[in-house]
Amino acid sequence: MMDTPDIPRSAHRLEGRQLVVGYGDAPILEQVDFSLETGKVTVLLGPNGSGKSTLLKTLARSIRPDGGQVVLDGQAIHRQATRSVARRLGLLPQSSTAPEGLTVRELVGMGRFPYQSLWKQWSRQDEVAVKEAMSIADVAHFADRSVDALSGGQRQRCWIAMVLAQETDLILLDEPTTFLDLKVQVELLELLVGLAHRKGRTLLMVLHDLNLAATYADTLVMMKAGRIRHRGDPTEIFTAANLNAVFDLDCRILTDPGTHRPICVPATGIRSVRQPLTGVEQV
Repeated sequence: MMDTPDIPRSAHRLEGRQLVVGYGDAPILEQVDFSLETGKVTVLLGPNGSGKSTLLKTLARSIRPDGGQVVLDGQAIHRQATRSVARRLGLLPQSSTAPEGLTVRELVGMGRFPYQSLWKQWSRQDEVAVKEAMSIADVAHFADRSVDALSGGQRQRCWIAMVLAQETDLILLDEPTTFLDLKVQVELLELLVGLAHRKGRTLLMVLHDLNLAATYADTLVMMKAGRIRHRGDPTEIFTAANLNAVFDLDCRILTDPGTHRPICVPATGIRSVRQPLTGVEQV
């Protein structure tokens, strides 16, 4: 694959440059510039319809932009072979479903598709990668069970293991904790953050929970109406003013004494503890 001559060099492996994406006549992303910081956890936040999932899908090559370009390792991503991209960039989309009866081991093995061809079938290297991925995601003990017989949290770990089996440095995850219990969400985020901080992976995630995002992100990116409004360290940009501007949320920001990370507490609808109950509310 020849280098694209009109793409300047960059310190970032994955970038979106002047991205324009729309569905029909409805614009979703408007002239968005984005770069992913290596070895860190970046979280996209924004209200519904803000463009966060569209941005992630565009960076993952699932959506072709109407304008601008996505650059992976110095080359336009759409000019690169699919298998070549899949060996460097892994994607976990929303609401992934496995074929009925597929075992955990079989699902995780699907992550090795970039390394398979007519001339190169299943190898010892593939087997080692699958075993390691299942171990990291803590799903090895039910490797022979059917995926559809597992709990929601267990299934999500299996999908994460499948992405890990690709052995990519870049991992993009679209709402990986949606519809899971809080305890399971925390466990999954601990696993994902550990991949970045201890294994050197680079992660980009879309999350909905503001406080979980502020707790686990190295970098927060707040989006609204198809544009990036704020980007930076959570301790700097996770402010009441920014959350009000992006989410139209009236809140207060506290600091967790253990992590020193900011916490959002909604301010609307909170009754003062000194205000007495009246009427039927006293019953």
